[in-house]
Amino acid sequence: MSTVLIVVIVVVVVLVVLGGLLLTQRARIRERARIRDGERELDQRREQRVDEHRDEASRRERQADVAEQRARVAAQEAERQRAESRLAEEKARLHERGLADQDLIDEEERPRFAGTSAVEPAEGEGSSTAAQHEHERSPGAGGSPTDEDAGQPGAVNEADVR
Repeated sequence: MSTVLIVVIVVVVVLVVLGGLLLTQRARIRERARIRDGERELDQRREQRVDEHRDEASRRERQADVAEQRARVAAQEAERQRAESRLAEEKARLHERGLADQDLIDEEERPRFAGTSAVEPAEGEGSSTAAQHEHERSPGAGGSPTDEDAGQPGAVNEADVR
Protein backbone atom coordinates (compact mmCIF):
# COMPACT_ATOMS: atom_id res chain seq x y z
CA MET A 1 0.00 0.00 0.00
CA SER A 2 1.15 3.19 -0.69
CA THR A 3 1.78 5.88 1.82
CA VAL A 4 -0.61 8.18 0.09
CA LEU A 5 -3.37 5.72 0.55
CA ILE A 6 -2.50 5.31 4.21
CA VAL A 7 -2.42 9.06 4.70
CA VAL A 8 -5.78 9.40 2.92
CA ILE A 9 -7.27 6.66 5.11
CA VAL A 10 -5.86 8.27 8.25
CA VAL A 11 -7.20 11.67 7.18
CA VAL A 12 -10.63 10.19 6.42
CA VAL A 13 -10.68 8.38 9.77
CA VAL A 14 -9.63 11.57 11.54
CA LEU A 15 -12.32 13.52 9.70
CA VAL A 16 -14.95 10.90 10.52
CA VAL A 17 -13.92 10.93 14.17
CA LEU A 18 -13.95 14.75 14.22
CA GLY A 19 -17.33 14.77 12.49
CA GLY A 20 -18.69 12.31 15.02
CA LEU A 21 -17.31 14.41 17.84
CA LEU A 22 -18.84 17.52 16.34
CA LEU A 23 -22.21 15.82 15.96
CA THR A 24 -22.21 14.58 19.56
CA GLN A 25 -21.01 17.98 20.79
CA ARG A 26 -23.68 19.66 18.73
CA ALA A 27 -26.33 17.40 20.27
CA ARG A 28 -24.99 18.18 23.74
CA ILE A 29 -24.99 21.90 22.95
CA ARG A 30 -28.59 21.65 21.72
CA GLU A 31 -29.56 19.71 24.82
CA ARG A 32 -27.92 22.33 27.07
CA ALA A 33 -29.67 25.11 25.16
CA ARG A 34 -33.00 23.26 25.52
CA ILE A 35 -32.42 22.86 29.27
CA ARG A 36 -31.35 26.52 29.58
CA ASP A 37 -34.50 27.64 27.73
CA GLY A 38 -36.62 25.38 29.94
CA GLU A 39 -35.01 26.83 33.08
CA ARG A 40 -35.56 30.37 31.79
CA GLU A 41 -39.23 29.60 31.10
CA LEU A 42 -39.60 28.00 34.54
CA ASP A 43 -38.02 31.08 36.14
CA GLN A 44 -40.52 33.29 34.32
CA ARG A 45 -43.41 31.08 35.37
CA ARG A 46 -42.14 31.09 38.97
CA GLU A 47 -41.90 34.87 38.99
CA GLN A 48 -45.39 35.12 37.52
CA ARG A 49 -46.78 32.71 40.13
CA VAL A 50 -44.93 34.54 42.93
CA ASP A 51 -46.48 37.82 41.75
CA GLU A 52 -49.93 36.20 41.63
CA HIS A 53 -49.55 34.80 45.15
CA ARG A 54 -48.25 38.11 46.51
CA ASP A 55 -51.12 39.98 44.87
CA GLU A 56 -53.56 37.49 46.39
CA ALA A 57 -51.87 37.82 49.79
CA SER A 58 -52.04 41.61 49.56
CA ARG A 59 -55.71 41.51 48.54
CA ARG A 60 -56.56 39.16 51.41
CA GLU A 61 -54.58 41.31 53.85
CA ARG A 62 -56.65 44.33 52.82
CA GLN A 63 -59.84 42.27 53.22
CA ALA A 64 -58.67 41.14 56.66
CA ASP A 65 -57.98 44.76 57.65
CA VAL A 66 -61.46 45.78 56.52
CA ALA A 67 -62.99 42.81 58.36
CA GLU A 68 -61.08 43.73 61.53
CA GLN A 69 -62.26 47.32 61.26
CA ARG A 70 -65.85 46.15 60.78
CA ALA A 71 -65.44 43.86 63.78
CA ARG A 72 -64.18 46.79 65.88
CA VAL A 73 -67.16 48.86 64.75
CA ALA A 74 -69.51 45.97 65.56
CA ALA A 75 -67.90 45.56 68.99
CA GLN A 76 -68.28 49.26 69.66
CA GLU A 77 -71.89 49.11 68.48
CA ALA A 78 -72.52 46.18 70.82
CA GLU A 79 -70.90 48.09 73.68
CA ARG A 80 -73.08 51.11 72.86
CA GLN A 81 -76.16 48.86 72.89
CA ARG A 82 -75.09 47.47 76.27
CA ALA A 83 -74.60 50.99 77.62
CA GLU A 84 -78.05 52.00 76.36
CA SER A 85 -79.48 48.88 77.97
CA ARG A 86 -77.80 49.73 81.29
CA LEU A 87 -79.08 53.31 80.99
CA ALA A 88 -82.64 52.11 80.36
CA GLU A 89 -82.36 49.73 83.32
CA GLU A 90 -81.15 52.55 85.57
CA LYS A 91 -84.02 54.77 84.41
CA ALA A 92 -86.43 51.93 85.17
CA ARG A 93 -84.99 51.64 88.69
CA LEU A 94 -85.37 55.40 89.19
CA HIS A 95 -89.00 55.26 88.11
CA GLU A 96 -89.57 52.13 90.16
CA ARG A 97 -88.35 53.93 93.28
CA GLY A 98 -90.33 57.06 92.40
CA LEU A 99 -87.20 59.18 91.97
CA ALA A 100 -87.94 60.28 88.41
CA ASP A 101 -91.60 61.17 88.61
CA GLN A 102 -90.85 64.66 87.29
CA ASP A 103 -90.12 63.01 83.91
CA LEU A 104 -93.65 61.63 83.78
CA ILE A 105 -95.39 64.98 83.42
CA ASP A 106 -95.08 67.88 81.01
CA GLU A 107 -94.38 71.45 82.06
CA GLU A 108 -98.01 72.51 81.54
CA GLU A 109 -99.19 69.65 83.79
CA ARG A 110 -97.10 70.75 86.78
CA PRO A 111 -99.91 72.70 88.50
CA ARG A 112 -102.16 69.63 88.29
CA PHE A 113 -99.53 67.49 90.04
CA ALA A 114 -98.47 70.12 92.58
CA GLY A 115 -97.68 68.59 95.93
CA THR A 116 -96.83 65.15 94.51
CA SER A 117 -93.38 63.67 94.23
CA ALA A 118 -93.41 64.64 90.55
CA VAL A 119 -93.31 68.35 91.36
CA GLU A 120 -90.87 69.49 93.98
CA PRO A 121 -92.18 72.48 95.93
CA ALA A 122 -90.50 75.76 95.15
CA GLU A 123 -88.23 77.11 97.87
CA GLY A 124 -90.20 78.81 100.60
CA GLU A 125 -93.42 77.14 99.42
CA GLY A 126 -94.28 75.10 102.47
CA SER A 127 -92.33 72.72 104.59
CA SER A 128 -93.33 69.38 103.14
CA THR A 129 -90.51 66.90 103.06
CA ALA A 130 -89.90 63.73 101.15
CA ALA A 131 -91.15 61.76 104.15
CA GLN A 132 -94.44 63.63 104.06
CA HIS A 133 -94.70 62.90 100.34
CA GLU A 134 -94.06 59.24 100.99
CA HIS A 135 -96.66 59.25 103.77
CA GLU A 136 -99.22 60.91 101.52
CA ARG A 137 -98.63 58.34 98.76
CA SER A 138 -98.79 55.25 100.94
CA PRO A 139 -102.14 53.44 100.95
CA GLY A 140 -104.38 54.05 103.95
CA ALA A 141 -102.48 57.14 105.00
CA GLY A 142 -104.87 59.63 103.53
CA GLY A 143 -103.51 59.77 99.99
CA SER A 144 -105.12 62.22 97.66
CA PRO A 145 -108.65 63.34 98.41
CA THR A 146 -111.56 61.94 96.49
CA ASP A 147 -115.02 63.39 96.13
CA GLU A 148 -116.27 61.09 98.89
CA ASP A 149 -113.80 62.07 101.59
CA ALA A 150 -113.43 65.77 100.70
CA GLY A 151 -115.55 66.74 103.67
CA GLN A 152 -114.39 63.90 105.95
CA PRO A 153 -112.19 64.57 108.93
CA GLY A 154 -108.52 63.63 108.21
CA ALA A 155 -108.95 64.22 104.49
CA VAL A 156 -106.06 66.00 102.84
CA ASN A 157 -106.94 69.02 100.76
CA GLU A 158 -104.67 70.83 98.35
CA ALA A 159 -104.76 73.84 100.64
CA ASP A 160 -103.61 71.66 103.57
CA VAL A 161 -100.55 70.42 101.66
CA ARG A 162 -99.33 73.95 100.99
